[in-house]
Amino acid sequence: MKNVPGLRDPAALEEYEAMAFALKAMYPLPHGLYSVSHYKAVHRHLFGEVYRWAGRFRSIRISKPNAAFCYPEYIPEQMRRLFASLRSANYLRGLDQPTFADQAAAFLAWLNHIHPFREGNGRTQMVFMASLAARAGHTLNLSQLDEEAFLEAMIRSFHGDERPLRDHLLEMID
Repeated sequence: MKNVPGLRDPAALEEYEAMAFALKAMYPLPHGLYSVSHYKAVHRHLFGEVYRWAGRFRSIRISKPNAAFCYPEYIPEQMRRLFASLRSANYLRGLDQPTFADQAAAFLAWLNHIHPFREGNGRTQMVFMASLAARAGHTLNLSQLDEEAFLEAMIRSFHGDERPLRDHLLEMID
């Protein structure tokens, strides 16, 4: 995959990407209105040192075993709908912890179905969700994230079962 440093070895690119992400995640995120453009700015902030296309929706079809993500021609409309839904839900503010976790899980599941970028979707989702949670009055402690179990919960949410994802989010709320 084309990248800013011009790395051709997949392992070297993975290492560089992880290091660049960890560094950028320590800096404040771009300010925004928790909109589609804000989400794209967060991705660009996190991965702009790695990929020139960071912050731009993918133009290719991608899938994982048993999971075909949103076709690229539908991404802009699906993202508009998702973020309009978030706006209608008052950005999840004023909710108790269980209700917040339930609605946040639904948002993350839909966002994961869309998978708008070629790389960095999961990490962008979680950094954005932590920021959204803070705005809603909840602290999402990402250090409590069990990556393997969370990935399994995301996969289950892809197939319609959002309960494990909700439960993980609820456990991460301080």
